[in-house]
Amino acid sequence: MEGQDEVSAREQHFHSQVRESTICFLIFAILYIVSYFIITRYKRKSDEQEDEDAIVNRISLFLSTFTLAVSAGAVLLLPFSIISNEILLSFPQNYYIQWLNGSLIHGLWNLASLFSNLCLFVLMPFAFFFLESEGFAGLKKGIRARILETLVMLILLALLILGIVWVASALIDNDAASMESLYDLWEFYLPYLYSCISLMGCLLLLLCTPVGLSRMFTVMGQLLVKPTILEDLDEQIYIITLEEEALQRRLSGLSSSVEYNVTELEQELENVKILKKKLERRKKASAWERNLVYPAVMVLLLIETSISVLLVACNILCLLVDETAMPKGTRGPGIGNASLSAFGFVGAALEIILIFYLMVSSVVGFYSLRVFGNFIPKKDDTTMTKIIGNCVSILVLSSALPVMSRTLGLHKLHLSDTPRDSDTAKPSANGHQKAL
Repeated sequence: MEGQDEVSAREQHFHSQVRESTICFLIFAILYIVSYFIITRYKRKSDEQEDEDAIVNRISLFLSTFTLAVSAGAVLLLPFSIISNEILLSFPQNYYIQWLNGSLIHGLWNLASLFSNLCLFVLMPFAFFFLESEGFAGLKKGIRARILETLVMLILLALLILGIVWVASALIDNDAASMESLYDLWEFYLPYLYSCISLMGCLLLLLCTPVGLSRMFTVMGQLLVKPTILEDLDEQIYIITLEEEALQRRLSGLSSSVEYNVTELEQELENVKILKKKLERRKKASAWERNLVYPAVMVLLLIETSISVLLVACNILCLLVDETAMPKGTRGPGIGNASLSAFGFVGAALEIILIFYLMVSSVVGFYSLRVFGNFIPKKDDTTMTKIIGNCVSILVLSSALPVMSRTLGLHKLHLSDTPRDSDTAKPSANGHQKAL
């Protein structure tokens, strides 16, 4: 009987691992397809040529798509964990959701961390250097020569970063044990380096999120149709049409030799056409879209911003007066053990909305900063170098989102070693759980 129980437990563990691997693959495949369509929407079409550079661009495109899919997965993991906890609480004995357990969530978090390190330290540097490489002088040109140059540059970059961190550790902490620990790349160096980058991402999030919260109203005002109050759109369209015709007549009358004036008039004509399209869109919009959608969206943004600021202020006060409220001192309930909010499913849904809102606001604030203003992608006119920069920036922001959410008190979920009562009754569904 003991041998049969051992075989049965191993079979259950095997089937559980196969099920989790299949679910992870399907989720990542969906994210990869969506990321591919997003990148190809902004990628410059002139780069699509059948030559050596086209192959390099295609490889860099696949690596960038992989990185963007990992970033999307890192952003979705937090809401997925919260909603999984509420589903398990609502349907603890349902047979069809037994695959949704702590082992699956823990595996997804581990894969997200592993792929984030892989993209940040290997794939994206390789894509950038591979895109800029031409092959060493004296060697035969081709893909192999460019790969060789890229690998050499990656090795030199790794040695440079390792040397900088080793010297910094020697200057700050003059201890032989701390310097020797840097030789342990897998257990100490890479996690420590990734933690430093996550800290930089948190600081970047704290800088970008307030800017994004203030810019969200302006961005939504540009995307939506504003109500027409004391405005005559027909008159404005008539005036802008006359201005467009006047600019076209001036362009047709100028000589091609006056290049400076022609360029200025073409730019002015393009601005007039864009303004005319906006006015025509406002005129074609229905009364519901003008008078209901715009005010509703603005009120919703105001409510979300107010709730976010209120939650952050309350959590900061708790951190100041209660030491156990610190993230290091908290050990929240395991998945499926207790609700994360006093309001149950409604509170969890509110937390998910706020997490997405903070992420979108941080991205808007990131592109609103003057330092990163040149990173804004343009439809069908974004180079691969700029796409790589955008993917790295989004990856850093997404990897820091769980840390910032937990610090601000928006996330208290913890995958504990203690299984639920239903888990002990069904070890085949939720066995072999690990701590996050």
